[in-house]
Amino acid sequence: MSSWSIRLLALVLAMLPALPALAERCATDDAGETLCLAKPAQRIVTLSPGATELAFAAGAGEQVVAVVAYDDSPAEVAALPSVGSHSRLDLEALLSLEPDLVIGWISGNPAEQLETLESLSIPVFRLEPGDLSGVASAVERLARLAGSEAVGEGRARRFREGVAALAERHAEAEPITVFYQVWDAPLMTLNDTHWISEMIRLCGGVNVFGDLPRLVPRLDEEAVLAAAPDVIITGGMGEEDRAWLDDWRRYPELPAVARGNLFLVPPSLIQRPSLRLLEGAERLCERLEHARAQR
Repeated sequence: MSSWSIRLLALVLAMLPALPALAERCATDDAGETLCLAKPAQRIVTLSPGATELAFAAGAGEQVVAVVAYDDSPAEVAALPSVGSHSRLDLEALLSLEPDLVIGWISGNPAEQLETLESLSIPVFRLEPGDLSGVASAVERLARLAGSEAVGEGRARRFREGVAALAERHAEAEPITVFYQVWDAPLMTLNDTHWISEMIRLCGGVNVFGDLPRLVPRLDEEAVLAAAPDVIITGGMGEEDRAWLDDWRRYPELPAVARGNLFLVPPSLIQRPSLRLLEGAERLCERLEHARAQR
């Protein structure tokens, strides 16, 4: 082989590690649309706290250049500029950042503003995972778009393994009835299609309103009294806000009140679709185990 051929072969071999980064990257979002990027996204804007956490979990944190109001996790987001709130975007500020990927939230962001971004050739990837599997999948898909597959796939795998371990640990647990309170006025809960109900089932719990047709049903207090749940759980209005739980003490005949089974799980761990749902599920299972011991 000539020296020229050797140098050419060496050049080709040296380029091989870079070839995957040059390949087109495609992923299907939660709206069913497939988005393809010519190269990994380098300037990402996330338009909800959940989207932000998922992007960082996917290993794309260093590529996130802006977030929206009320983003609080991970700690690095405090240093990032805001482009408005999830419900009202500052499109001028967003466009000035020249993003090559915007991660939107289907039910949280104004559809017309996301469509405006797309009309300006800004790639938009819409998320809204509905269950624990969807959360892990979102991390993997974002990692593919950001070129951080090794990180994202590893974290998604550990999340799935943690969920499976909890399911196995509580597979034979004695069923216990649960009312999950989403809001107080009007009183609201969740049916069995929501990931919080999936977490309740994971821990051997039974959602007393799981069969209702609406995802977020409205109730009255009489319905809760009639259901007589063994446990009442809420995320409240803050990480340590137990006010809603204390309100139920007006009904000492409720099994959950009589047995002291009024539990708070911080909303950031149970109401926001991120990999931290695993920690939330672990806390939820601990509380249901405590409640079983009160019988």
